[in-house]
Amino acid sequence: MTKVDVISGFLGAGKTTLIQKLIKDVFAGQKVVLVENEFGEIGIDGGFLKEAGIVINEVNGGCICCTLKGDFQAALKKVVTEYHPDRIVIEPSGVGKLSDILKIVKSVEGLELNSYSAVVDAKRCRIYHKNFKEFFDDQIATATCVILSKTQMADEAVIQEDLDIIHELNAKARVITTPWDDLNGTSIFAAMEGSSSGFPEGLGELEMDDDDDDDDDHDEHEHHHEHGGAEEQVNAGLAEGNHIHLGGEDEHEHHHHHHEDEVDADDVFDSIGVETINQYSEAEIKAALAGLGENIVRAKGIVPSTDGSWLFFDYVPGDTDIRPGAPAYTGLITVIGEHVDVEQIKQLFKVK
Repeated sequence: MTKVDVISGFLGAGKTTLIQKLIKDVFAGQKVVLVENEFGEIGIDGGFLKEAGIVINEVNGGCICCTLKGDFQAALKKVVTEYHPDRIVIEPSGVGKLSDILKIVKSVEGLELNSYSAVVDAKRCRIYHKNFKEFFDDQIATATCVILSKTQMADEAVIQEDLDIIHELNAKARVITTPWDDLNGTSIFAAMEGSSSGFPEGLGELEMDDDDDDDDDHDEHEHHHEHGGAEEQVNAGLAEGNHIHLGGEDEHEHHHHHHEDEVDADDVFDSIGVETINQYSEAEIKAALAGLGENIVRAKGIVPSTDGSWLFFDYVPGDTDIRPGAPAYTGLITVIGEHVDVEQIKQLFKVK
């Protein structure tokens, strides 16, 4: 059986950073496949994890439930049969439901669900709980471990409010509040697995909830994309180093048929993904991100720099991170938000 660890979390919570920490401290020497399910047109994070020697299978294509029932399930089966890994780490879309992911994992033969956690941005827990309950609350309510990120930048009152929200949604989950820099990956993973080993004596065991009441079948949706079938993207993504070209600096449209009374990511968010050969200085990236409106909840990219290197940027409202990155096959930018003005985004980043 291949162990599966699911690390969910809303947009920009820090899932990729946590996975990098676990790869370094816990998964070294194991044959690990990371399956990323991204909302948006272009996968950005895979390159950073490939540098660590991890096989990446990116499944792009928007609506989490559509991808889950078709391409995501097919991707998991393909990973098991072709790679025979010791472990699969699943990083779902930030606007995906953890409960849906677990149903799919349980449906694939040869997989053992080892852990399922939610990463929560300590500074944005309250606002996301208020504005994006459909996705955010499901991640917390379903997880057996909730890992607060960026607690070193939040005061005690904010963290306490976060804990109140988390405990209201999920009284059984173990919650990590210590800043990640103060913990090694082994300690974090012990909590994710529901074990107290690696933590000080007396913390007790995590009470695991094995209730399978959420195993009802999840209806499939029709999913249509201008840039071609997502099955092609799955096949392309399975080959390490094989990049998915989306056809130039152009936005792509989503067309969905949704079931009544059901909310999907595409009902709430728009995404634009562009490829660009433009070179940017750090100041130009900062200026572009500063021009994003309040409706934008996430932006990230890897672009060539004016000094000949490459820059990775990661944005959530109030926080911008720009750092050196490894070259990609071309510059990639993804922006996610509500009612995204495509032309405004193109103007900000000076793409056609």
